[in-house]
Amino acid sequence: MARQENLMAKKTDEITPPKMNILAQYVRDLSFENILAQKGVDGELNPEIQVNVNIDAKKRTTDKQFDVIIKLRVDSKSKNTNNILFVLELDYGGVFQIENVPDDQLHPYLLIECPRMLFPFLRRIVSDVTRDGGFPPLNLENIDFLKLYRQEIDRRKNAKEKNGSKVKH
Repeated sequence: MARQENLMAKKTDEITPPKMNILAQYVRDLSFENILAQKGVDGELNPEIQVNVNIDAKKRTTDKQFDVIIKLRVDSKSKNTNNILFVLELDYGGVFQIENVPDDQLHPYLLIECPRMLFPFLRRIVSDVTRDGGFPPLNLENIDFLKLYRQEIDRRKNAKEKNGSKVKH
């Protein structure tokens, strides 16, 4: 029994936790169009907000470093008239140094954990830009990056199955 406990203790000691350092954060692209002000849309503003999120990750030339980009698009339309009020597009990135993550877990780590670290900063930028653009600040709700990741995996799997069934023999 003591030998088994020693083996388990050794295995636990050998496991090193993942290590993540954010080396830089940056706005890669930002666009805000206040359509309401440009076109002079009248009437009661009852906005409907639609948020689309995409995440991209790629390895940098430096060992163990990765770029992770959150691509966000926010469309605001009037519920009453369907007129566009504003459009915001933001590509917000981070440079991450990641160690002690097994290769088979790196992809989900990059597309789930890294965006979680960037999101509070992206949220602040969206809030500031919408406020400075003449609207009440838009405070984005938390994004479930794990759910987004799973949806993308399912979408790719279904697309692959759909394309596979179209192949003629």
